[in-house]
Amino acid sequence: MRAMVLAAGKGERMRPLTLETPKPLLMAGGKALIVHQLEKLAQAGFRDIVINHAWLGEQVEQALGDGSSLGVTISWSPEHEPLETAGGILQALPLLAGAGHDSAFACVNSDIWTDFSYTRLPQLNGDSLLAWLVMVDNPPQHSDGDFVLDNGLVREGTSSEKKLTFSGIAVYHPGLFSGLAPGKQSVVPLLKKAMAEGRVGGEYHGGQWYDIGTPERLTQLDIMLSA
Repeated sequence: MRAMVLAAGKGERMRPLTLETPKPLLMAGGKALIVHQLEKLAQAGFRDIVINHAWLGEQVEQALGDGSSLGVTISWSPEHEPLETAGGILQALPLLAGAGHDSAFACVNSDIWTDFSYTRLPQLNGDSLLAWLVMVDNPPQHSDGDFVLDNGLVREGTSSEKKLTFSGIAVYHPGLFSGLAPGKQSVVPLLKKAMAEGRVGGEYHGGQWYDIGTPERLTQLDIMLSA
């Protein structure tokens, strides 16, 4: 299974840190955020990695090169402007289809840190499930959560149900993006449609997970990893 690391965000909430440095290259624990992800993917046996980029993306390419120093092979999917998750994945699908046009792939955000093991990510054949999401407890900055995890399936849920937060770690089948037109667009409507059809699975991760969305949270992670 191949993997895609999403690295095209502009990181506006991280300013002024991201004025001259792309968010994936911000440091925590002596390593760039995206390097933490690539190392974890390599440890889990992922070798072919696709990375998209936009804002200051040339710096990311220069820093990581072909990925050989990290034990992976990187293919690059540059975006002239951020296409959001679905748009970025759609553009990168030809690079992710090396193992077959119907091959599912892992997809992780570059701006998270977690002790979740990527060896736990399942293969999807698209016959039943089109997506698999790792769900975590709601952080203080996102206390309402995103979706309900119910007996192995992820669904929207009602206002009275306890929701969990989507971690930014997923497995997607190309069928999820079938018929999607190129351009800037979110993956959320696609996921909600698949949820309504009972085609989104998931699991709960109760371990460590950090969403590095502000300089303060980056500092917290750096302190934790450096301890």
